[in-house]
Amino acid sequence: MSQNNTLQRGLNTRHIRFLALGSAIGTGLFYGSATAIQMAGPSVLIAYLIAGIAIYIVMRALGEMSVRNPISGSFSHYASQYLGRFAGFSTGWTYVFEMIIVALADVTAFSIYMGFWYPEVDRWIWIMSLIFFLGAINLIHVKVFGELEFWLSIIKVMAIVAMILGGFALMLYGFQTGNTAEGGFSAGISNLWIHDGFMPNGIGGLIACLSVVVFAFGGIEIIGITAGESQHPKQTIPKAINAVPMRILLFYVGTIFILMSIFPWNQIGTQGSPFVQIFQNLGITSAATILNIVVISAAISAINSDVFGAGRMLYGMAQQGQAPRIFTKLSKNGVPWMTVVVMMSVLLLGVALNYFIPKNIFVIIASIATFATVWVWLMILCSQVAMRRQLSAQEIKNLDFPVIGWPLLPAFAICFMLFILCMMGYFPESRPAIYVGLSWLALLGIAYLIWIKPQQSIKDDNKVMLEQTSIDPQP
Repeated sequence: MSQNNTLQRGLNTRHIRFLALGSAIGTGLFYGSATAIQMAGPSVLIAYLIAGIAIYIVMRALGEMSVRNPISGSFSHYASQYLGRFAGFSTGWTYVFEMIIVALADVTAFSIYMGFWYPEVDRWIWIMSLIFFLGAINLIHVKVFGELEFWLSIIKVMAIVAMILGGFALMLYGFQTGNTAEGGFSAGISNLWIHDGFMPNGIGGLIACLSVVVFAFGGIEIIGITAGESQHPKQTIPKAINAVPMRILLFYVGTIFILMSIFPWNQIGTQGSPFVQIFQNLGITSAATILNIVVISAAISAINSDVFGAGRMLYGMAQQGQAPRIFTKLSKNGVPWMTVVVMMSVLLLGVALNYFIPKNIFVIIASIATFATVWVWLMILCSQVAMRRQLSAQEIKNLDFPVIGWPLLPAFAICFMLFILCMMGYFPESRPAIYVGLSWLALLGIAYLIWIKPQQSIKDDNKVMLEQTSIDPQP
């Protein structure tokens, strides 16, 4: 065991940039995009832009706090410090809850992807192998984890860039399939409006897709968690966060724009994955194999990031007394090994769930994860507002990485998050996620009152007694 009860700062700018990229580019983009497109049609581009603006504001708010005070479990700690202990407790555990849900879904997806090549091998074998592999990676050293995440993300980035460039080439050379009068189509920007218009399902469709779009961005907040293990957080965190707008434009808006330009939006997702279709349109005969490599790397990358994020959050919460103290135990390499063991154990339980998850559960799973994600983002924004109110004018002036557009843009982002929660409750497809989310917060409230609050009261009383003793010592 490590004698130094602090995490090792082994992540550099390259690691942190691609860690956030790998966490955000996963199932939500590669498969969830088809669901969002079917809901809103080409106007889904507006949804990605609006959500992207709100999420960038969240990241700037998190960056302001992380650069000022780089610490493990960042946004849980900030919520506790500026909003109250229960806010921090609920934020941290909800983030862990989010990571577990997404990781379970991705573990199951990984086994299905491997079945494409080896259909005779039982799924649980692939799940077990992946869990032990990622567990070993996360136990070695944070730098090894960072390197793996970097190269996995490179694969996804190269695939997306190749699709975007290939899509532009198809439009440039006027690619066409069959006779347009007999169901064929031509690649071109006109596909964004010739099939029932740019907003075929009206404003309702645009609003309905927002929860799926937000799900696609989930995980990008992991940048804040890396602050405790970044070599130079005051330089690396701002650089990583400032790259968020370009990532949103290129990897989300750019990819969806190309998809709908070279293929009719009302056919996307009806004949398999939208990314399979774009590879086929590029004339690549081994499209399915190439896609499988990409989605496997995406799944491994996402699970890797989920284990890291949830583990570091538990470590930070344990230091605050909001999680079992055993989560503060570090290996000789400065890795919180117990958090990794617990996450691996939870994922092993997902082996059984693999046989009970229906194929049409994606929207429900995405909605539950979206509730957790939006709650965490809302707490980040509120924490930043509360911090600003506690700072003096000079302290605000001295902030190294202040949020942009204060106070209007943070207010817009807060309203956007509340709007998403309201819309999730309005639409029947996502309403179960609200029930699950509210039940989860209620359980956290009960747990806090039973276990956490009494312990905190004892610590506070002991602290007061020590202060009184030091001020007025008894003879």
